[in-house]
Amino acid sequence: MTTTRAFPSIQNHLPIVGDMNLKTPLAYKATRFMAGAFNVTQMALAEAYINGLEIPDDILRSLFNASMPVLFKHCPSLLAPYEWVLQESDRLAESSRELMKIQYDLPQAMLNQMLGDWKVIYPKYSTGFWENGAVDLEESQMHMLDQVIERLEIVDGDNILDFGCGWGCVANYIMSKFPNVRFTGLNLSHQQCEYMRHKMQDPESYLSSGRFTLHEGDLNEAQFDEKFDKILSIGVFCHVGNLTNAFQKLSSFLKHDGKTFIHIFTARIPNNMSSGFTHKYIFPHGRYWNYDAIPNHNRDLKTINRWYMNGKNYHKTFAAWLQRFDDSQEMVKSLDYGMDYAKFRRIWRFYLMYLGTAIGSCDGEYNGNGQYLMVHA
Repeated sequence: MTTTRAFPSIQNHLPIVGDMNLKTPLAYKATRFMAGAFNVTQMALAEAYINGLEIPDDILRSLFNASMPVLFKHCPSLLAPYEWVLQESDRLAESSRELMKIQYDLPQAMLNQMLGDWKVIYPKYSTGFWENGAVDLEESQMHMLDQVIERLEIVDGDNILDFGCGWGCVANYIMSKFPNVRFTGLNLSHQQCEYMRHKMQDPESYLSSGRFTLHEGDLNEAQFDEKFDKILSIGVFCHVGNLTNAFQKLSSFLKHDGKTFIHIFTARIPNNMSSGFTHKYIFPHGRYWNYDAIPNHNRDLKTINRWYMNGKNYHKTFAAWLQRFDDSQEMVKSLDYGMDYAKFRRIWRFYLMYLGTAIGSCDGEYNGNGQYLMVHA
């Protein structure tokens, strides 16, 4: 894959292209101005669509398909609309309570319909893995979790911490494979925790086996009486603003010979990126870390292996979510979203098309998922 890292000495003086951290002051200011202007333009299109402008899906996708390759290949710095995207913040997570309200505490019936809710695979808000021939969303999520089991080297009897455990899908699936694995789930979303508490009373759920412990709260406040053999975190670190402090905290929970597995949406461009639209409507203060960001924070935890999952997998997952969302309209339109449903539907359709197209652009080689195996440094 050809990137814009060639001729760095020239790029340091040019706006838009190359690594923002290496720019001369003039090139940096010019790039920040242009990124702001691009964000205003992008937001104008999004707001028009959300507020009722009729744009056929094919035209919207064509706009995304035409612009995304140019941005990722040639103008990646335009994809960082805010200064806070480029560096670590001073807190582990920003806007976490707002995030729960906007994203994770939505009506459960709608989320079940969009994400899927099956016997072993509960709603799971991260990519499926389609490259092994999965025929549907459920099977793609199973294949993805089989990959996690292999790469984290889970064995029966492991005591595992799931940081940001969602609806308990990962724990439920892995415990179905290993009769002596124990899980502790940490989650800030009250609604997701209520879903899991219900499953913990369901004799058909592995969450009711006595091998699953749930902690409702955030990483800043978490304390555990025991250390874990394995720690995994799937999709959470887009909401973490400070990798250094987060890894310090996780390392304190890990046994001396333990392993940590991080799965995160990532970008193979010189800097981190974000979106004004997703920041406002979907993931407040969400950022997509550069593919090298986690290995570059080898202080309390160090990366000993990493993998890149091609973005076509997430593209197909988003397409499946959008289809399921559209197919469920009659069932979910009467639920309480805290706003007019027509507007909510437009926000989510724009989001699913926008991110789905972005991830699939450039043959999935620029946007995808980074997976990192880490141990004590």
